Amino acid sequence: MNLVVDIGNTQVKAAAVEGTTITALETFPSAEQADLKPILARYPIKRAIVASTGRGAAYVIDMLSELGMQVLVMTPDTPVPIGKDYLTPHTLGSDRVAAAVGAEAVYGRGDYLIVDFGTAITIDLVCGGVFRGGNISPGMCTRFRALHDYTSRLPECSPSDETVFPARCTTEAIEQGVMQGITYEIEGYIRSLTEKNVKISIIFTGGDAKYFVKRIKNAIFAKCELVICGLNRILDYNATEQADI
Repeated sequence: MNLVVDIGNTQVKAAAVEGTTITALETFPSAEQADLKPILARYPIKRAIVASTGRGAAYVIDMLSELGMQVLVMTPDTPVPIGKDYLTPHTLGSDRVAAAVGAEAVYGRGDYLIVDFGTAITIDLVCGGVFRGGNISPGMCTRFRALHDYTSRLPECSPSDETVFPARCTTEAIEQGVMQGITYEIEGYIRSLTEKNVKISIIFTGGDAKYFVKRIKNAIFAKCELVICGLNRILDYNATEQADI
């Protein structure tokens, strides 16, 4: 069993994982507040992987090292079980790579459009075991916050399950503008790609995916933590590679 630590922009996730089975998952508001001793005490964990798109990785790595844990730090140079067709691999976020690896770990080799709804929305293409790249767009909460922060009078709003047009008040206009804007954006990607590749599968993941599963048809909602599963697969892959040397 492995420990997977994913340090994101808004929270830290720590999971005890075996294969694609997540036995325990805990979240913390920051790396400095991540108390990993309880999860390490409860489970027979031998190795750990730490990936970061946020801050505080060094703190977690030092803590695990002091506890005697073998730690793999995810970097752009970390070997992964898929190819990367990307012009600037040193700028490629570990979460995007891990989601691609996770898709293959959970669903098998295939062609995937992976939409990760988080602080940013990433729309990435994986074909034939190769990460082909993708696009990055502001996430749902980022859009709500930006409309409030960069205007003088617009309120900060929350997601809505309703679909309304035209909106009849300002709060509703913001809610619908953000929710429908993201919906039409993702539907455009899906329509364009499925016209070129009818075999492609659409996978939704990330904390805000639940708001769009009912709005957008023909997508697989990855109930598992796709990034966590991918990071665990990367850790196992590197352990096997080292054992073969």
